[in-house]
Amino acid sequence: MRFCTAIILLLFGTLSYTQPIEIDFGALQATKPWAKTEQWEPVPMKVTPGTFTAPPSDAIVLFDGGDLDAWHKPKYGYGARMDQVESIIDWKSEHPEFSDPEWLVKDGQMIVNPGTGAIETKQAFGDVQLHIEWLAPVDPGKEDQGYSNSGVFFMGLYEIQVLNSYENKTYANGQAGAMYKQHIPLVNASRPPGEWQSYDIIFMAPKFKEDGNLDSPAYITAFHNGVLIQNHAELEGPCVFIGEPYYFKHAEKLPLLLQDHGNKVRFRNIWVREL
Repeated sequence: MRFCTAIILLLFGTLSYTQPIEIDFGALQATKPWAKTEQWEPVPMKVTPGTFTAPPSDAIVLFDGGDLDAWHKPKYGYGARMDQVESIIDWKSEHPEFSDPEWLVKDGQMIVNPGTGAIETKQAFGDVQLHIEWLAPVDPGKEDQGYSNSGVFFMGLYEIQVLNSYENKTYANGQAGAMYKQHIPLVNASRPPGEWQSYDIIFMAPKFKEDGNLDSPAYITAFHNGVLIQNHAELEGPCVFIGEPYYFKHAEKLPLLLQDHGNKVRFRNIWVREL
């Protein structure tokens, strides 16, 4: 028996997870593979939005302006390409390495500290109702994807874009309210930079069969500043920067993640209701 086991190990190697894949973006500048999934038309019609809401009695409050106790910093945040996404989820499941978040809390606001990485909730979620308010600071000279870029990732995988999309041209499936690189928002309900905005979102997590095949996809319904921008939109898999998405089996519940994209985006009044 020991001899047979040794032969199997020699042929197939030991069963272990490798470190998540790193992507060399410098080497990819020549071909820019991310541009293949940018969609510039149709451009959503501009509408004028309305107000904010306090958490209901059954909500799980994730940030009320006081501290970041509900959050931590994951060793690996999110993936730009599907192979990287899968490797990160595998790594997290076997090697959960976390540290205290380095984002700032000031005047009741959570502020991205550029370069310190994403933060995610300590608690994992599946189907949820989310309320989150965010602000894109006035930042002269910035444009396109460089103007107050961040993102809200359900399960650390399915991203609704945060961006200044008030008179700031970019690809339509990458503007504020887009399910990144998958669904253009129905309208552009963005307020100007320097003003608070809100997302109210119903996220239905994907379901998988015992054999790993997809049973039902993820769906999202979203309101931006009280205006419907995603209507039971079906996702094709995790939202990625490069290439096409696809589903792979993962846990029924995973943390909510907020992205550090190098911009000092601000957040406040974050709560969820488990569905």
